[in-house]
Amino acid sequence: MRVKDFFIFFFSIGIFLVLWEAYYWIFISNPFVLAPPSKVIVTFIQLTLGDPKFADSGFQMLTDMAYSIYHYALGFASAILVGFSIGLIAGWSKTVEKLIYPIVELIRPIPPIAWIPIAILLLKLTHTAAAFIIFIGAVFPILLNTMYGVSSVEKKYVEAALTLGATKTSTMLRKVIIPASMPAFFNGLRVGSGVAWMCVVAAELFGVSQFGLGYKIQLARLYHSPDVVISYMLAIGIIGLILDRIYRLAEDRLLSWRRGFVVE
Repeated sequence: MRVKDFFIFFFSIGIFLVLWEAYYWIFISNPFVLAPPSKVIVTFIQLTLGDPKFADSGFQMLTDMAYSIYHYALGFASAILVGFSIGLIAGWSKTVEKLIYPIVELIRPIPPIAWIPIAILLLKLTHTAAAFIIFIGAVFPILLNTMYGVSSVEKKYVEAALTLGATKTSTMLRKVIIPASMPAFFNGLRVGSGVAWMCVVAAELFGVSQFGLGYKIQLARLYHSPDVVISYMLAIGIIGLILDRIYRLAEDRLLSWRRGFVVE
């Protein structure tokens, strides 16, 4: 990150915090309704360091982060496997695309949170149930973007590969179709990751365990502790930003061949 971009990044955050602090003291001034950033930052640091004042009440930030990341990893890994596989096949075969279209478009509009009763009935209060909700939220962006990427590969690349001897479907997919569809796949990966991480809160609200960022937000609400609620929300935002940054770096590294062909 350049110095100018670094300055703009922190300047925008500073302006936001100042406006938030001013809004609290001018319009709210009630610690049971909203917490100012000056208090939230202190609470966030105490939670991260495991202050006994919070730990004794069950608020263990690092442990909760680990459980939420575990739920996210289970659900998102499954979404990548299923979404990429079906998207690849459907993008390659028009018949398969027509077969899955009504099913996908019937299920896709249903919000992930609406699946919570089904997840509880089928999988009980388990980590798998939480992963299922995250899977539902993430699989469709990955599937549709992969399918679009595969179906959008230009014919000239396929014809050139055939001319060079790539007559087997497996060879064509491995050497031409999959590499050419990777930009669309990574776009779906990042969108799906964002949705999956947002679904973590919904997945943990029904108490699959005594830990997790979503579960502790609900617990802090019952304790009337807005500073703890916002601290956990902040943790969700920070981890979401880090995850997106990881996928962007992976995309830049794996798709470095695109430099010079696209506008940056």
